[in-house]
Amino acid sequence: MPSRPKEHRRTEHRNASSKNLDRMTAKEIVRLMNREDRKVAAAVARELPAIARAVDAIVNSIGSGGRLIYVGAGSSGRMAVLDAAECPPTFGTSPRLVQALIAGGRPAVTGAVEGAEDSRANGERDLRANKLTRRDVVVGITASGTTPYVLSALKYAGRNGATTVAITVNPQTPVARLAKILIAPKVGPEVLTGSTRLKAGTAQKMVLNMLSTAAMARLGHVYENLMIDVRPSNQKVSDRIVRILAEASGKSVSASEHALRQSGHNLRLALVMLKLRASLQEGKKKLRETKGDLREALGESAG
Repeated sequence: MPSRPKEHRRTEHRNASSKNLDRMTAKEIVRLMNREDRKVAAAVARELPAIARAVDAIVNSIGSGGRLIYVGAGSSGRMAVLDAAECPPTFGTSPRLVQALIAGGRPAVTGAVEGAEDSRANGERDLRANKLTRRDVVVGITASGTTPYVLSALKYAGRNGATTVAITVNPQTPVARLAKILIAPKVGPEVLTGSTRLKAGTAQKMVLNMLSTAAMARLGHVYENLMIDVRPSNQKVSDRIVRILAEASGKSVSASEHALRQSGHNLRLALVMLKLRASLQEGKKKLRETKGDLREALGESAG
Protein backbone atom coordinates (compact mmCIF):
# COMPACT_ATOMS: atom_id res chain seq x y z
CA MET A 1 0.00 0.00 0.00
CA PRO A 2 1.55 3.36 -1.04
CA SER A 3 2.41 5.73 1.79
CA ARG A 4 0.42 8.93 2.15
CA PRO A 5 2.29 12.17 1.42
CA LYS A 6 3.30 14.09 4.53
CA GLU A 7 1.02 17.03 5.29
CA HIS A 8 3.22 20.07 5.98
CA ARG A 9 0.30 22.39 6.73
CA ARG A 10 -0.05 22.43 10.50
CA THR A 11 -3.53 23.83 10.13
CA GLU A 12 -4.61 20.51 8.63
CA HIS A 13 -3.26 18.48 11.55
CA ARG A 14 -5.60 17.32 14.31
CA ASN A 15 -5.35 19.03 17.67
CA ALA A 16 -4.90 16.37 20.35
CA SER A 17 -6.62 18.57 22.93
CA SER A 18 -9.89 18.74 20.99
CA LYS A 19 -10.35 15.18 19.71
CA ASN A 20 -13.43 14.80 21.92
CA LEU A 21 -14.86 18.16 20.94
CA ASP A 22 -18.29 16.74 20.13
CA ARG A 23 -18.57 15.25 23.62
CA MET A 24 -17.49 18.32 25.57
CA THR A 25 -19.81 20.64 27.46
CA ALA A 26 -20.17 24.23 26.31
CA LYS A 27 -17.95 25.40 29.16
CA GLU A 28 -15.26 22.84 28.29
CA ILE A 29 -15.28 23.90 24.63
CA VAL A 30 -14.98 27.62 25.29
CA ARG A 31 -12.31 27.05 27.96
CA LEU A 32 -10.30 24.95 25.48
CA MET A 33 -10.69 27.56 22.72
CA ASN A 34 -9.61 30.31 25.09
CA ARG A 35 -6.54 28.30 26.08
CA GLU A 36 -5.62 27.75 22.43
CA ASP A 37 -6.21 31.41 21.57
CA ARG A 38 -3.64 32.45 24.18
CA LYS A 39 -0.99 30.91 21.93
CA VAL A 40 -1.79 33.31 19.08
CA ALA A 41 -0.32 36.50 20.54
CA ALA A 42 2.90 34.69 21.42
CA ALA A 43 3.15 33.31 17.87
CA VAL A 44 2.61 36.78 16.39
CA ALA A 45 5.18 38.25 18.80
CA ARG A 46 7.85 36.00 17.28
CA GLU A 47 7.11 37.60 13.88
CA LEU A 48 7.44 41.24 15.00
CA PRO A 49 10.76 41.86 13.16
CA ALA A 50 9.18 40.74 9.88
CA ILE A 51 6.02 42.74 10.57
CA ALA A 52 8.11 45.86 11.24
CA ARG A 53 9.98 45.34 7.94
CA ALA A 54 6.65 45.10 6.14
CA VAL A 55 5.45 48.33 7.81
CA ASP A 56 8.62 50.14 6.67
CA ALA A 57 8.09 48.84 3.13
CA ILE A 58 4.47 50.07 3.14
CA VAL A 59 5.49 53.50 4.45
CA ASN A 60 8.21 53.83 1.80
CA SER A 61 5.82 52.70 -0.91
CA ILE A 62 3.00 55.08 0.00
CA GLY A 63 5.52 57.90 0.49
CA SER A 64 6.64 57.32 -3.10
CA GLY A 65 3.11 57.38 -4.51
CA GLY A 66 2.41 53.66 -4.23
CA ARG A 67 -0.44 51.72 -2.66
CA LEU A 68 -1.02 48.90 -0.21
CA ILE A 69 -2.90 46.08 -1.91
CA TYR A 70 -4.13 43.05 0.03
CA VAL A 71 -4.90 39.84 -1.83
CA GLY A 72 -6.77 36.95 -0.23
CA ALA A 73 -9.48 34.32 -0.55
CA GLY A 74 -12.24 33.08 1.76
CA SER A 75 -11.97 34.19 5.37
CA SER A 76 -8.45 35.58 4.73
CA GLY A 77 -9.81 37.76 1.95
CA ARG A 78 -12.72 38.94 4.10
CA MET A 79 -10.35 40.10 6.82
CA ALA A 80 -8.34 41.95 4.18
CA VAL A 81 -11.50 43.65 2.91
CA LEU A 82 -12.40 44.67 6.48
CA ASP A 83 -8.97 46.17 7.18
CA ALA A 84 -8.90 48.10 3.90
CA ALA A 85 -12.45 49.38 4.42
CA GLU A 86 -11.57 50.75 7.86
CA CYS A 87 -8.66 52.90 6.64
CA PRO A 88 -10.61 55.80 5.02
CA PRO A 89 -12.89 56.52 8.03
CA THR A 90 -10.12 55.93 10.60
CA PHE A 91 -7.20 57.66 8.90
CA GLY A 92 -8.88 59.94 6.35
CA THR A 93 -7.14 58.23 3.44
CA SER A 94 -8.40 57.73 -0.09
CA PRO A 95 -10.11 54.36 -0.74
CA ARG A 96 -7.47 53.85 -3.46
CA LEU A 97 -4.57 53.94 -1.00
CA VAL A 98 -5.34 50.68 0.80
CA GLN A 99 -7.24 48.15 -1.29
CA ALA A 100 -8.27 44.53 -0.94
CA LEU A 101 -8.72 42.04 -3.74
CA ILE A 102 -10.71 38.95 -2.78
CA ALA A 103 -11.05 35.83 -4.93
CA GLY A 104 -14.54 35.86 -6.41
CA GLY A 105 -14.94 39.62 -6.08
CA ARG A 106 -17.67 41.41 -4.13
CA PRO A 107 -20.02 38.36 -3.86
CA ALA A 108 -17.25 36.52 -1.95
CA VAL A 109 -17.35 39.08 0.88
CA THR A 110 -20.63 37.74 2.22
CA GLY A 111 -20.72 34.21 0.80
CA ALA A 112 -18.63 31.42 -0.67
CA VAL A 113 -17.91 31.64 -4.40
CA GLU A 114 -17.26 28.11 -5.58
CA GLY A 115 -13.79 27.53 -7.03
CA ALA A 116 -12.77 31.22 -6.83
CA GLU A 117 -9.64 30.65 -4.76
CA ASP A 118 -8.46 27.86 -7.07
CA SER A 119 -8.15 30.17 -10.07
CA ARG A 120 -4.51 30.94 -10.84
CA ALA A 121 -5.43 33.25 -13.71
CA ASN A 122 -7.67 35.51 -11.67
CA GLY A 123 -5.02 36.60 -9.17
CA GLU A 124 -2.88 38.01 -11.94
CA ARG A 125 -5.92 39.33 -13.82
CA ASP A 126 -7.21 41.27 -10.81
CA LEU A 127 -3.83 42.92 -10.14
CA ARG A 128 -3.43 43.74 -13.80
CA ALA A 129 -6.89 45.34 -13.85
CA ASN A 130 -5.87 47.32 -10.78
CA LYS A 131 -2.91 48.75 -12.74
CA LEU A 132 -0.23 47.41 -10.41
CA THR A 133 3.04 49.36 -10.42
CA ARG A 134 6.47 48.68 -8.96
CA ARG A 135 5.78 51.32 -6.29
CA ASP A 136 2.98 49.22 -4.77
CA VAL A 137 3.17 46.70 -1.92
CA VAL A 138 1.17 43.50 -2.41
CA VAL A 139 0.31 41.53 0.73
CA GLY A 140 -0.84 37.98 0.03
CA ILE A 141 -2.90 36.46 2.85
CA THR A 142 -3.30 32.69 2.86
CA ALA A 143 -3.54 30.56 5.98
CA SER A 144 -2.77 27.38 4.05
CA GLY A 145 0.12 28.95 2.12
CA THR A 146 -1.11 27.20 -1.02
CA THR A 147 -4.09 29.24 -2.28
CA PRO A 148 -3.64 29.47 -6.09
CA TYR A 149 -5.33 32.89 -6.36
CA VAL A 150 -2.88 34.39 -3.87
CA LEU A 151 0.16 32.59 -5.26
CA SER A 152 -0.49 33.81 -8.80
CA ALA A 153 -1.01 37.38 -7.56
CA LEU A 154 2.31 37.34 -5.68
CA LYS A 155 4.12 35.86 -8.69
CA TYR A 156 2.75 38.61 -10.93
CA ALA A 157 3.61 41.31 -8.39
CA GLY A 158 7.15 40.00 -8.03
CA ARG A 159 7.69 39.88 -11.78
CA ASN A 160 6.59 43.50 -12.03
CA GLY A 161 8.91 44.78 -9.32
CA ALA A 162 6.33 45.40 -6.59
CA THR A 163 7.29 44.60 -2.99
CA THR A 164 5.66 41.34 -1.91
CA VAL A 165 4.61 40.30 1.59
CA ALA A 166 3.02 37.01 2.63
CA ILE A 167 0.95 36.36 5.75
CA THR A 168 0.48 32.67 6.48
CA VAL A 169 0.52 30.26 9.40
CA ASN A 170 2.19 27.53 7.36
CA PRO A 171 5.74 28.67 6.55
CA GLN A 172 6.86 25.50 4.75
CA THR A 173 4.52 26.09 1.82
CA PRO A 174 4.81 27.63 -1.68
CA VAL A 175 3.88 31.15 -0.55
CA ALA A 176 7.10 31.38 1.49
CA ARG A 177 9.16 31.24 -1.71
CA LEU A 178 7.22 34.01 -3.44
CA ALA A 179 7.35 36.82 -0.89
CA LYS A 180 10.16 39.25 -0.18
CA ILE A 181 8.89 39.48 3.41
CA LEU A 182 7.37 36.44 5.10
CA ILE A 183 5.15 36.81 8.17
CA ALA A 184 4.38 33.33 9.46
CA PRO A 185 3.07 33.03 13.04
CA LYS A 186 3.01 29.33 13.96
CA VAL A 187 -0.29 28.96 15.77
CA GLY A 188 -0.52 25.17 15.49
CA PRO A 189 -3.52 22.95 14.70
CA GLU A 190 -7.01 24.39 15.07
CA VAL A 191 -9.53 23.25 17.68
CA LEU A 192 -11.79 22.39 14.75
CA THR A 193 -9.44 20.67 12.30
CA GLY A 194 -8.75 22.78 9.23
CA SER A 195 -11.04 25.66 10.23
CA THR A 196 -8.56 28.48 9.71
CA ARG A 197 -11.09 31.18 10.61
CA LEU A 198 -10.11 30.35 14.21
CA LYS A 199 -6.49 30.73 15.47
CA ALA A 200 -5.11 31.32 12.00
CA GLY A 201 -7.74 33.97 11.35
CA THR A 202 -7.06 35.65 14.68
CA ALA A 203 -3.33 35.76 13.92
CA GLN A 204 -3.97 37.24 10.47
CA LYS A 205 -6.28 39.90 11.92
CA MET A 206 -3.64 40.84 14.52
CA VAL A 207 -1.00 41.22 11.80
CA LEU A 208 -3.29 43.29 9.56
CA ASN A 209 -4.10 45.55 12.52
CA MET A 210 -0.38 46.15 12.99
CA LEU A 211 0.41 46.73 9.31
CA SER A 212 -2.25 49.36 8.69
CA THR A 213 -2.13 51.10 12.08
CA ALA A 214 1.66 51.30 12.32
CA ALA A 215 2.00 52.41 8.70
CA MET A 216 -0.61 55.15 9.08
CA ALA A 217 0.97 56.33 12.32
CA ARG A 218 4.37 56.55 10.60
CA LEU A 219 2.76 58.42 7.69
CA GLY A 220 1.41 61.12 10.00
CA HIS A 221 -2.27 60.13 10.12
CA VAL A 222 -2.08 59.93 13.93
CA TYR A 223 -1.29 62.69 16.44
CA GLU A 224 0.07 61.24 19.69
CA ASN A 225 -2.32 58.27 19.96
CA LEU A 226 -5.32 60.14 18.59
CA MET A 227 -7.17 59.67 15.28
CA ILE A 228 -6.45 63.13 13.94
CA ASP A 229 -7.82 62.37 10.46
CA VAL A 230 -10.94 60.43 11.51
CA ARG A 231 -13.99 61.22 9.39
CA PRO A 232 -17.36 62.18 10.92
CA SER A 233 -19.46 59.32 9.57
CA ASN A 234 -22.14 59.49 12.29
CA GLN A 235 -23.07 61.37 15.47
CA LYS A 236 -20.96 59.10 17.67
CA VAL A 237 -17.86 59.85 15.61
CA SER A 238 -18.70 63.55 15.45
CA ASP A 239 -18.81 63.64 19.25
CA ARG A 240 -15.50 61.72 19.35
CA ILE A 241 -13.88 64.32 17.07
CA VAL A 242 -14.74 67.07 19.54
CA ARG A 243 -13.26 65.00 22.38
CA ILE A 244 -10.12 64.28 20.32
CA LEU A 245 -9.61 67.98 19.64
CA ALA A 246 -10.16 68.93 23.30
CA GLU A 247 -7.75 66.23 24.43
CA ALA A 248 -5.07 67.09 21.85
CA SER A 249 -5.26 70.86 22.39
CA GLY A 250 -5.87 70.95 26.13
CA LYS A 251 -8.77 73.34 25.49
CA SER A 252 -12.41 73.11 26.56
CA VAL A 253 -15.12 71.26 24.66
CA SER A 254 -16.83 74.57 23.82
CA ALA A 255 -13.57 76.05 22.48
CA SER A 256 -13.00 72.88 20.44
CA GLU A 257 -16.50 73.00 18.96
CA HIS A 258 -15.98 76.65 18.00
CA ALA A 259 -12.62 75.93 16.35
CA LEU A 260 -14.11 73.03 14.43
CA ARG A 261 -16.88 75.22 13.09
CA GLN A 262 -14.36 77.90 12.10
CA SER A 263 -12.14 75.37 10.32
CA GLY A 264 -14.96 73.77 8.40
CA HIS A 265 -14.65 70.70 10.63
CA ASN A 266 -11.03 70.19 9.62
CA LEU A 267 -9.57 68.55 12.73
CA ARG A 268 -5.93 69.18 11.80
CA LEU A 269 -6.55 72.83 11.06
CA ALA A 270 -8.61 73.30 14.22
CA LEU A 271 -5.79 71.81 16.31
CA VAL A 272 -3.21 74.17 14.80
CA MET A 273 -5.50 77.12 15.45
CA LEU A 274 -6.06 76.15 19.08
CA LYS A 275 -2.51 75.16 20.02
CA LEU A 276 -0.85 78.11 18.30
CA ARG A 277 -3.70 80.56 19.02
CA ALA A 278 -3.72 81.19 15.30
CA SER A 279 -6.41 82.58 13.04
CA LEU A 280 -8.02 80.48 10.33
CA GLN A 281 -5.73 81.94 7.65
CA GLU A 282 -2.62 81.59 9.81
CA GLY A 283 -3.48 77.97 10.53
CA LYS A 284 -3.98 77.23 6.84
CA LYS A 285 -0.67 78.88 6.02
CA LYS A 286 1.18 76.80 8.64
CA LEU A 287 -0.19 73.55 7.25
CA ARG A 288 0.50 74.64 3.67
CA GLU A 289 4.11 75.53 4.48
CA THR A 290 4.70 72.15 6.15
CA LYS A 291 2.80 70.18 3.49
CA GLY A 292 0.33 68.99 6.10
CA ASP A 293 2.93 67.72 8.58
CA LEU A 294 1.10 68.37 11.82
CA ARG A 295 4.06 67.99 14.19
CA GLU A 296 6.14 70.37 12.10
CA ALA A 297 3.29 72.86 11.83
CA LEU A 298 2.97 72.84 15.61
CA GLY A 299 6.73 73.20 16.08
CA GLU A 300 6.92 69.87 17.88
CA SER A 301 9.58 67.21 17.49
CA ALA A 302 8.35 64.02 15.82
CA GLY A 303 10.49 62.11 18.35
